[in-house]
Amino acid sequence: MRALKMNGTGNAFLLIDARESGVEITTGRLATWAAAHAFDQLLKLEPSDKADARYRIWNRDGAEVGACGNGARCAGWYLTGEKASSSAWLEAGYGITETRRTGDRQMCVDLGEAHTGWKDIPLTREMDTVAMDYEIGLDGVRIGQPGVVSMGNPHAVFVVDDVMSLPIDVLGPRIEADPLFPERVNAGFMEIHAQDHIRLRVWERGAGLTLACGTGAAAAVVTGHRKGLLDRSCRVTVDGGELAVTWKADNHVWLEGPVEYEGEVELEP
Repeated sequence: MRALKMNGTGNAFLLIDARESGVEITTGRLATWAAAHAFDQLLKLEPSDKADARYRIWNRDGAEVGACGNGARCAGWYLTGEKASSSAWLEAGYGITETRRTGDRQMCVDLGEAHTGWKDIPLTREMDTVAMDYEIGLDGVRIGQPGVVSMGNPHAVFVVDDVMSLPIDVLGPRIEADPLFPERVNAGFMEIHAQDHIRLRVWERGAGLTLACGTGAAAAVVTGHRKGLLDRSCRVTVDGGELAVTWKADNHVWLEGPVEYEGEVELEP
């Protein structure tokens, strides 16, 4: 079985085009593929009568998720190349979304609307989603009052002084599995450099600490603006490079950044 190996600002994917032949994704298959190939998420394109393709996402741990911004940019790059067009449409879990080529290896995507109601995240009980009454600590380091946002998947974003000094590999799993988040949560850690520039690292549920997280970047900018700390358009520096996020007046969030095609791999059936 053929898959394309790609990354969006370092966020690593395997993409399977299953529009003409069905491919069943199972936990066992994902475990086998994950052992043989380094990737954060598996992307699958299926037939759609509403868009160029239906777009589905699985984490390495076998859980299907509703959104992946950098994955959508990679899928859009593949489809626009196939169509020899500057844009392509995806049927995603959060609706029909547009991807656009803005350069040879540069893509942007409409991630849909930011949802900030406590039931939208979801949380197990009503809380302030701009600054949750929530703290966590380790070895004298305490962080708290995250903003929470759903970008088709749940995010909790903490404003921190020094993101590189945080023990994210310890804090991330604890936040991800906290009972306040019944569907688990992506934990973002944001260091603000200016009103239009942040440094971000994200512990992704089911994938761990990744080089980039597109929906996490979107959630961070939305959170920062809601807290009165950021503009609606920001440069987001992640471990894998640079992303640009704009939260538009219609509540849609656009994500832009580079994509890289790394070649084809053969997957065990």
